[in-house]
Amino acid sequence: MPARSGPTCSQCRQENPAGARFCVGCGARLASACAGCGADLPDGARFCPACGRAVDSAPASAAPAARPEPESYTPRHLAEKILTSRSAMQGERKPVTVLFCDLVSSTALAERLGADGMHGLLSRFFELALAEVHRYEGTVNQFLGDGFMALFGAPIAHEDHARRAVLAALDIRRAVGERPLTLPSGDEVQLTLRMGLHTGVVVVGAIGDNLRMDYTAVGDTSHLAARLQQAAEPGGILLSDATARLVEGYALLEARGPMAIRGRSEPLVVHALTGRGTRRSALDPGAGRVLSPFVGRERELATLGDALAQVAAGHGQAVGVVGEPGAGKSRLALELRRTLADRGITLLEGRCLSYGGAIPYVPVLDLVRAACAIGDTDTPEQVTERVDAALAALSLGARDRAGYLLHLLGIKDPENRLAALSAEQIMAQTFDTLRELLLAMGRRGPVVILVEDLHWVDRTSEAFLASLVERLSGENAEKPGQRDSGVVA
Repeated sequence: MPARSGPTCSQCRQENPAGARFCVGCGARLASACAGCGADLPDGARFCPACGRAVDSAPASAAPAARPEPESYTPRHLAEKILTSRSAMQGERKPVTVLFCDLVSSTALAERLGADGMHGLLSRFFELALAEVHRYEGTVNQFLGDGFMALFGAPIAHEDHARRAVLAALDIRRAVGERPLTLPSGDEVQLTLRMGLHTGVVVVGAIGDNLRMDYTAVGDTSHLAARLQQAAEPGGILLSDATARLVEGYALLEARGPMAIRGRSEPLVVHALTGRGTRRSALDPGAGRVLSPFVGRERELATLGDALAQVAAGHGQAVGVVGEPGAGKSRLALELRRTLADRGITLLEGRCLSYGGAIPYVPVLDLVRAACAIGDTDTPEQVTERVDAALAALSLGARDRAGYLLHLLGIKDPENRLAALSAEQIMAQTFDTLRELLLAMGRRGPVVILVEDLHWVDRTSEAFLASLVERLSGENAEKPGQRDSGVVA
């Protein structure tokens, strides 16, 4: 009697004998897959642990659902970056932050929605979550039924991988939790997640043409992240102490103390992630860092002082500070801030972020919040009131312009005044409103606009800042001697 055929390897398409757990052709791990959602099925499973579908409910001739290849869900710019430099990445030890994310009560959801409904729900969930992972240049390494594992810092190295992972976790929770997910059937489902993050070292192995990556965790890097995810309460995000130390000040943390972790002899110090922090740079005031004396940049500081004198006289200026990394640009900006405080000059600050190149208006949003005195914890109603008040105080016509700033801040305009406009018209009017807001502030008193790390600027912000500088030079040429724009950018 011929031997019963076993699973076909998804890597090399080798047919394997029945009961095989690893491919006889390439050594890859074999797993049965659910015909409904594609999740791995443990040995002897009668029902899928991800969607609840009966294992034998599909016709015998039906092939198991294939797992999506990484190239199908990885953005093109990120895929090109990985493939271009993969030969240098392979075999490297990389410090990474591992994120595990999982749906809460997925079994109950599968029972309520059925196989097709659960499949649609998981597809929508993964779509939202992966968009946030890729926003911060993380890579999804594994799908785990109703969850996934993502790496930040590998295969693409980032010195701020822990911050990227923390921000991605917060944005995933926001994207999934702020509104119910609408399924193709029209049903709305409110999802709750639990997540865990830990920082450690991995060794990157082979990276295939389809972006599938093999890696070896050094120590218990991925194990601890998975255990933290399992220990998190519904809606919670737990961080190990190793991750918490790297994001201190950049994130709001709540100490949970030592926690016993299964498979680990010593307790692990754990922190709960509750929100974004206010710290933007290691040189921020109150960052807890003792600075060395400021020496050797007197000429540069004097040049900035001369530009401030021109601003005080009503002539707008644009100044660029350029230098190699570590040359002291941020420290020079810090010393400039200190001189502004003594002179009573208004300062509006924006910062470009290493992961913000694909996110429009990153530094501009900082400027808008500062100009309108918008706090991090303000409600949409409070933000609307502050925008209206700032425009009215500058006699800019809040009714005509507020909608553009609210749209920029991600707040729905109650009067829906932009519904009839195209995206190009909205951008043009937004630029105009922003320019008028900043220039009107400059006419009332000197204003300094400080944008740091401009080499990471997104294209939209770059276009706006260029238009602002052009407008400054135009006003200075048209009305010499008058106080038109006391702005330095």
